[in-house]
Amino acid sequence: MNHLSDRHLLLHLEGELPPHEKKLAQEHLEACWKCRARARELETAIADFIGAHQTTEAPPAAGPRALLKARLSQLPPPSSSFFRTRLGLPLAAAACCLVLLGLVLVRTAIRPDDTTPLVSTPNARLTPGAALLESRQDVCAQSSTNNKIVPVALQKKVFEEYGIARAQPHAYEVDYLVTPALGGADDIHNLWPHSYSATVWNAQVKDALEDRMREMVCGGSLDLTEAQREIATNWIAAYKKYFHTDQPLATGQPAQQ
Repeated sequence: MNHLSDRHLLLHLEGELPPHEKKLAQEHLEACWKCRARARELETAIADFIGAHQTTEAPPAAGPRALLKARLSQLPPPSSSFFRTRLGLPLAAAACCLVLLGLVLVRTAIRPDDTTPLVSTPNARLTPGAALLESRQDVCAQSSTNNKIVPVALQKKVFEEYGIARAQPHAYEVDYLVTPALGGADDIHNLWPHSYSATVWNAQVKDALEDRMREMVCGGSLDLTEAQREIATNWIAAYKKYFHTDQPLATGQPAQQ
């Protein structure tokens, strides 16, 4: 099977592909776990890069360029590319796209007195997700679907792990990747600082997905184990799948059926 190039994965994640290519990319990602994993690696690499170099002043252009190239060199090389085969796009273009994207993110996302990383998904190494061995009946028997309150001491550890110990706590929800309403565990490997407003794919949007998936699990239309796997692997992709949209819906707006 041919795979998506890094360039097209990034363009797809940013919503910049033309409609026809976007449809092909989405169909391929739904069928190819390797490309889904690669997309997660690229997101994590960019997130790590930004988080590691958040300062009170924007770094000089030469610094981010060299650092991002070093980060890219540590990633495993992609397999043969789906779009490179189909459209003749060289791997060099993918590398250039990543470098330019990194520079844009550094220059636009890092501002004085701003310690909020513009990250929509957790670092997979720090937060792979964790779930309890509960049955659908046990999960759906819970009287409350609200996430449990994370102790302050544990919240501090989460911020420290993500390198934002001095961030404003009110700007984040220390979020469960796999929500307890779907059997998620009270474990630091299931927690991450999810911004309330720094990205459109924010904590409130994920809350809506959690409610939607719980309804489906308890209604019998979605397997609990599948729900846990999807939300832990890529919650944004799960949102798009179950709300039938490429962009977050406004609060209170009904999902398409």
